[in-house]
Amino acid sequence: MAKLKIKKGDKVQVMAGESKGAQGVVRKVYPEKYRAIVEGSDIKMISKHTKPNAANPDGGIIKEEAPIHISNLMVIDPKSGEPSRIGRKLDEERNKVRYAKKSGEVIL
Repeated sequence: MAKLKIKKGDKVQVMAGESKGAQGVVRKVYPEKYRAIVEGSDIKMISKHTKPNAANPDGGIIKEEAPIHISNLMVIDPKSGEPSRIGRKLDEERNKVRYAKKSGEVIL
């Protein structure tokens, strides 16, 4: 399995699909399926039927974000605010860090 370039907490932009152009924060990553759930206002929602439980005593239909394939997401460059590819390099302490290829800025 390939190493994913997107992690939980990254600010990303959707590059293809129904939510193209929408920006949001990665809430959860499913590496085995190469998918991520992105939290944002313009992200595609799905309807999920739930039984009554402690969290939702009435049950019913709940709207939640749909998983998006990793290939359709790009990390937002922290310096310019535009989508950028991600690279890996060693920093001064010889630790691997991710960086935006557009500006060279390290992504934490």
